Amino acid sequence: MSDPQEPVKVVDRRWWARAVAEDAPASAAAEEPVLFEKPSYVQELEQQLAEKNEQLQEYINAVHEAQREFEAMRLRVRKDAARDAELSRRSVFADLLEVVDNLDRALAAAHAGGSADALFSGVELVRQQFLHKLAGYGISRIEPLGEPFDPECHEAITVVPVTEQFGEGVVAGVAAPGYLIGDDVLRPAAVAVASDS
Repeated sequence: MSDPQEPVKVVDRRWWARAVAEDAPASAAAEEPVLFEKPSYVQELEQQLAEKNEQLQEYINAVHEAQREFEAMRLRVRKDAARDAELSRRSVFADLLEVVDNLDRALAAAHAGGSADALFSGVELVRQQFLHKLAGYGISRIEPLGEPFDPECHEAITVVPVTEQFGEGVVAGVAAPGYLIGDDVLRPAAVAVASDS
């Protein structure tokens, strides 16, 4: 076992501490602090690090600016889309108001003492005008009578017995026509389907 009173020898392995100890006498080292220069490769690395930090900050600022611009663009696009939707909606309703005007004219003619045939013809013309307006918006009517039942565009509301004219699974009656908008079903046709069961 070692003696607890024995002094411990410490060896400083830092190169700059050794260089200072070797160059300066012990009394001078104790009196004034010794400044040392970092090796050139450390200085170069620190300079590169500072440059990279500057570059990184520039990139961060650019990303923040791009995010602000993106957010502003997204808000503009939303506003433009909402405005376009509102203009389209107004255009549709303005077109349909012409149909209402013609219905008003037909009713006024009927009240003025016109014949039932004239009223019927006027309402039929308005109906045709309305269907023509719908076709202008890509809406077409589903005419399912005599067609095989298709659950994609028909809604069976009742079942009727099979006849010579309407076989099993064929649409035998239409309670309300269906409509397509483009190729998609806007409203299925409410139909009666012929069935043996």
